[in-house]
Amino acid sequence: MSSANTTDLNLIRADQVGSLSAPVALSEAFSHNIRGQATDQELSEAQDQAIRDVIAGQEALNFPVLTDGEFRRRNFQDSFADSVSGFDVPTDVSPYYMEQEEDAHINTGQRNSGMETPGPAIVTRRPVVERLRLVRNVPLDEYRFAASLAERPVKVALVSPDRISQRFAYERSTAVYAGQDEFLADVVGIEREIVGGLADAGCRYVQIDAPGYTSYIDPRSLQQMRDRGEDPDENMERSMRADNAVIAGFPDVTFGIHLCRGNPRGRDSKTGEVVPRWHREGFYDAIAERLFTGLDHQRFLLEYDSERAGGFEPLRFIPKGKLVVLGLVTTKSAQLETVDDLKRRIDEATRYIPLDQLALSPQCGFGGMFSVVLDQDDQWRKLERIMETVAQVWG
Repeated sequence: MSSANTTDLNLIRADQVGSLSAPVALSEAFSHNIRGQATDQELSEAQDQAIRDVIAGQEALNFPVLTDGEFRRRNFQDSFADSVSGFDVPTDVSPYYMEQEEDAHINTGQRNSGMETPGPAIVTRRPVVERLRLVRNVPLDEYRFAASLAERPVKVALVSPDRISQRFAYERSTAVYAGQDEFLADVVGIEREIVGGLADAGCRYVQIDAPGYTSYIDPRSLQQMRDRGEDPDENMERSMRADNAVIAGFPDVTFGIHLCRGNPRGRDSKTGEVVPRWHREGFYDAIAERLFTGLDHQRFLLEYDSERAGGFEPLRFIPKGKLVVLGLVTTKSAQLETVDDLKRRIDEATRYIPLDQLALSPQCGFGGMFSVVLDQDDQWRKLERIMETVAQVWG
């Protein structure tokens, strides 16, 4: 990583969320593995090769920060779930993922997250059988392999304590944890161990995936919290404290936090084209001031590719010295954005925040092992378009 110590990751203008479209060989390896048709070793070999190729592809575009495509993960939340013990989960989660493969091709709009379905921890809402403990630093293993291949800094994504708490069935876990505060204290401690290992290994950019914060603006999600007897405001404040605690005291690491409304996609039954699906709706406005002034992360990666995100007015609450990464390039459609349209939208955002506090990225990840994704060629064109736009806007 020859440029890892010379790139100011707080200020890079081109970014990405993390997951990338898997090659067909890797998708097939995952699918065969959950059906017992491919060994874990065969899956690992397919992952290694896919990561080698995707690192080389990003470097060919001169992307300033790279990811391994999250090609070792069945789901982005595995960064925590596969690192810990203590959750009450099915012995075999293969049926859950096979069902996800089938459901992915339904081309409706808003989708139920299915979090009450029995399945993997964090992906679904699970109780615990014992206190959580770190048994393997999965993100560290991922980082070490990707960094050994890269000439540029490698970023790693972790799941937010907010999402972990939303997927914790506390009412069925009282024999282990008295409540959410006690549970989140263990979550924070474990995530700090994970971040500490990454920092010691040389990782200088950690992204916190926090899709759960849009639950606090989504009517359906808010009602689900209230039906469980929860106060959404208290939930959000507790989660913000936990998110800040995870990243405190790592001065050499840049922390970004990614917010989105869910990233499922479907396929149009008539045209075969990839079409948008989502989990939550609502504008940032209702939570913007509390969230943007209350979180300590240096970079806010925000979904802004559709009307579901609303306008740029909430960006006026971003503190000076912090940077907003505008997720203007959609991963839910193969249609390629034009440079002129992207420049126009960036210009619109500058009505509320200075240009030197802005950057550009996709709205969310391109990937998802058991979901509909864009073809790799479409993905690379979009990443290339980001770099082209960044060069024209920021030089």
